[in-house]
Amino acid sequence: MTQPQAWTGFVKTLLLTAGGLVAALMLFVLLVDPYDNVPFSPPMARPMMDDNQRFLYPGLVRHGAFDSAVFGTSTSRLLQPAHLDGLFGGRFANLAMNSATAWEQYKIADLFLRTVPRPRTVVVGLDRVWCESDADSQRLTFRPFPPWMYDDDPWNDLLYLLNGKTLEIAARLVEYHLGLRPPRLGPDGYEVFVPPDNQWSWAKVEAKIYGGPKRAIPPAEPPYRPTEAERQSWRFPALAWLDELVGRVPPGAQPVLAFMPVHVAAMPQPSSPPAAREEECKSRVARIAAAHGAALVDFRFPSRITSEDTNYWDSLHYRVGIADWIERSLATAVRERRDDPEGAWRLLVAPPAEGPRRGPVS
Repeated sequence: MTQPQAWTGFVKTLLLTAGGLVAALMLFVLLVDPYDNVPFSPPMARPMMDDNQRFLYPGLVRHGAFDSAVFGTSTSRLLQPAHLDGLFGGRFANLAMNSATAWEQYKIADLFLRTVPRPRTVVVGLDRVWCESDADSQRLTFRPFPPWMYDDDPWNDLLYLLNGKTLEIAARLVEYHLGLRPPRLGPDGYEVFVPPDNQWSWAKVEAKIYGGPKRAIPPAEPPYRPTEAERQSWRFPALAWLDELVGRVPPGAQPVLAFMPVHVAAMPQPSSPPAAREEECKSRVARIAAAHGAALVDFRFPSRITSEDTNYWDSLHYRVGIADWIERSLATAVRERRDDPEGAWRLLVAPPAEGPRRGPVS
């Protein structure tokens, strides 16, 4: 055999081997189907094994048989679906995502409303991301987001599945079936991501809450008083998405909006320009809620809950017991149509007593 013939044979063997390996890996991914988004994959248990909820929740929405859901950031992730099932009725999934932008929350809620035939309760946990002036341009974070998983074409997903991350998650799923690895999240999206209560200590959380030693947060001096013209000039682009979503919740279903209770150290300084802007944002959300028959509950203000350091692991994330209290408080506010007698929540907009009423925001 001549040298050119030997080289040609080597290249052919290399290409056939590489092609066979790629084909085998692609077949492995398609059969295991770790994100539950391959139209023809064989039936099998596919618990959620990734650490990026953006890839996990589309499959959960399409195949989880849930009629109710929680959307939000990590400040809503401790709301337990099993508790909400009993408080509101229906079958809940928790679809809140770590550090989710308003756009990312909009996309998963949009998929839920397009996919679920008869939604029952839709809870949106609101954070400052809904009030950001650049929410329309800052739609994503450093975490990958797969837009192809959120459209109505399951076949285009196949173009994006052969990569190292998908192979890793597929391997984790195989490990799960071999009894070697637990699921990343529960079948309803719920996870206790904070440490156990017996690990709480002031030495661990002081700097996480205050960024250093504990300090008082006095009101701004002099107090900021925006003019009406200034208020009207403030942009809240994400509220257009919220308006659309709440307006699409069908009659007979209940939308519930809630500003979540971060620690006071994470709130704007009282009487400051950011505080005034946040109050304007709350006012505009209240208009959206009133127009579409949604309940709006506000936990995001200084109270016995948000001012108590022992309720928090850091400035954003409360302990599991506070999550239980939020669940009960939401249900009480919606059912009894009232504020908290102890002042820890405000019902900014009550749902209609005779059922949902919806119309356009003026």
